[in-house]
Amino acid sequence: GGTTVYFEENPVKENAKAYDSNKTEKPNVYTPLKEIKADFLEKNQECYSTSAPQSRSKSRYQPSTEKQSQPLAKNDSESQNGFHKMWTLLLILLISVPLLYVLWSGIQDGTSSRRDAEILQEFRARMKKLKDTYQSQDPNLWRRAHASLEKRLNSSHVHLEPAILLLTGGQEAEKALRCLSNEIAHAFASSQNATTISINGVEKAVLDSDAVKLEVDTELSSGFTRGKKVAVVHRFESLPAGSTLIFYKYCDHENAAFKDVALLLTVLLDEQSLRKSLTFQEVEEKVRDFLWAKFTSSDVPSSYNGMDTDKLSGLWSRISHLVLPVWPEKGLPLEGCT
Repeated sequence: GGTTVYFEENPVKENAKAYDSNKTEKPNVYTPLKEIKADFLEKNQECYSTSAPQSRSKSRYQPSTEKQSQPLAKNDSESQNGFHKMWTLLLILLISVPLLYVLWSGIQDGTSSRRDAEILQEFRARMKKLKDTYQSQDPNLWRRAHASLEKRLNSSHVHLEPAILLLTGGQEAEKALRCLSNEIAHAFASSQNATTISINGVEKAVLDSDAVKLEVDTELSSGFTRGKKVAVVHRFESLPAGSTLIFYKYCDHENAAFKDVALLLTVLLDEQSLRKSLTFQEVEEKVRDFLWAKFTSSDVPSSYNGMDTDKLSGLWSRISHLVLPVWPEKGLPLEGCT
């Protein structure tokens, strides 16, 4: 007989046990997240490892491209530098060459001006001495001779024609005419450290006209070419008529062979003396009429080289720039000129 007693378990405890069993068997939600994270990192690392060679390859390629582009850039820079240097040099030349020319011209002009002043001073001193010696001459002779000759003493001026002076006088003034023309020519030439050309018409009077023409041309051309500055043609009226046409070449207004020189011609009139009351215009007309009668007389051959009215008109227009009368002068030496 004993009694068997059955105890039912407490439902609350059963529920607690069931809860505990559920608690232990419930999966952990954080574990998959960790696995997912790890898997993501692994895949990301794989992607990085896969792309890394490309990056390295790209990095290797990029410097090589830069290395190739650097010479091009360097060449462009050198080209630009060379271009700028060339333009700089050209600009310097464009500025310096005109500047040097101006400076050189200034120096040359200054030197020429000083030289011209010295020559002019020397010429004036010599002419003043002549004026004191030849005191019987008309004051206008000195003034006009000065004005005509001084123009050729200024090298800075362009000379368009030579200075032509025609001195004339009567028979009583023959010595004064010869001496004064020589002295004026010497004053003009010596002030420029030059010498004179002297031609005597009397010595050539009986020679052939063509031969005299060639001879006078040679004397004038060779003398002026060698640097002589003045020629004196004594007794112009005694030259053979046809030979005087050579003075077209040397006395032309526009096309003279030598433009920076002077020619002094003397004409000795047939009459004994010239009246001092004559004007310069009247003296010029007297000389013109005298040469017309001398060069166009009946004994002059009417050949190609002979003189006629038209040729003489052309000649006269060239040699009559300045006609100056010369009066007799007392006190001149018997031989030679002072």
